[in-house]
Amino acid sequence: MGNKTDLLLKFNYASSILSFVLGVICTFFINVEGTIPFIFFWYTGLNLLNVLLFKYHRNLTVMAIFTSILSWVSTVVISLFSGGIESPFIFVLAIIVLAGYVSTRLFGKVYMYVILSSILIIFFLGHFYPEHFRTEIPIASKEIFSLISLLFAVYLLGYIFGKNLLETHRSLFLSKEEIEIKIKEKENLLSEVHHRVKNNLQTVSSLLNLQSRNTKNGKVKELTKSSQNRVLSMAIIHEMLYLKQNISKIDFRSYVQGLTDYLIKSANADKKNIEVQIDIPDIQLGIDTAIPLGLLINEAFTNSIKYAFNETNKGLVDIELKRTDNPEEYKLRISDNGTGFTKQVNIKKAKSLGLKLIHNLARQLHGSARRLNTGHGTGYEVIFKDVQKH
Repeated sequence: MGNKTDLLLKFNYASSILSFVLGVICTFFINVEGTIPFIFFWYTGLNLLNVLLFKYHRNLTVMAIFTSILSWVSTVVISLFSGGIESPFIFVLAIIVLAGYVSTRLFGKVYMYVILSSILIIFFLGHFYPEHFRTEIPIASKEIFSLISLLFAVYLLGYIFGKNLLETHRSLFLSKEEIEIKIKEKENLLSEVHHRVKNNLQTVSSLLNLQSRNTKNGKVKELTKSSQNRVLSMAIIHEMLYLKQNISKIDFRSYVQGLTDYLIKSANADKKNIEVQIDIPDIQLGIDTAIPLGLLINEAFTNSIKYAFNETNKGLVDIELKRTDNPEEYKLRISDNGTGFTKQVNIKKAKSLGLKLIHNLARQLHGSARRLNTGHGTGYEVIFKDVQKH
């Protein structure tokens, strides 16, 4: 707004002063009498009054519209009485188009079409009614009038609009550089935050590991190990965000691959000969979606490798992610070919903490979770949305 105000004020002051000078030249030096000098003086007075009123109402749009209309009327009249379509002053119409865009974009577009129509009207009026718009410029003064008209147009275009455009471009360039530096600093800061969060989560995991070693109670060890896995499933996300250039989204397929590899090794499930099939497209998910979704996969996958297979059977766990018919929703399916559990178990009412977490995490993702009737093994289907987009 500051640049637009400065531009319009410069245009008003410069055009008013130049119009007054042209009016004086026409009246006292090149013997132009009648409409043309009157319009020059008329424009000067009304435009300076427009600037004076702006000091009180401070409405840039009102001043810009008034300036545009005043410039249009004055230029059209001077062009009609100085040669019509052959008048050198008609080129000023091409320059004042720029003043129209200072107010609003819509007005600028309308103003441009008005000026284009005005040029056509000047042509037809001069062609069909030449007797009504005879030139007021004496033959001896035509070259001088052409010269001062061109100087007037070039000065407005070069010094007023051109100089302001260059200053605005430089200002935008410097602002862009400053913003890029600040963005880089914030990215580095966020990257460091992810690194520290990852380190803190790993510290918590190590404490849980020490706690489990200091107890002989098998149930406590199992609970501590489950908590440790949940903590590390979040730590993996922060580690990926720290290592990648994009600090707000992660490649979800790579994350699931790393998470399942860790869980298999952590549970010593490699002795059970478990194969994992991951069918996830190249998709980037935000941290607010990836963390609860990672915890959900952790619970379902951990249940499969702990309870679905014995040490002799070969196990298969399928993890599939795809979009639903609704472009804003995703469908996650996790299933195994293990022994399964009773069909009477309800995810929403189950006493198991893991099953409760699956249901609650699905709700956190603005979705729902249900058991799959696969006929063998255990399966879950989770419908969810990318939280960051909602």
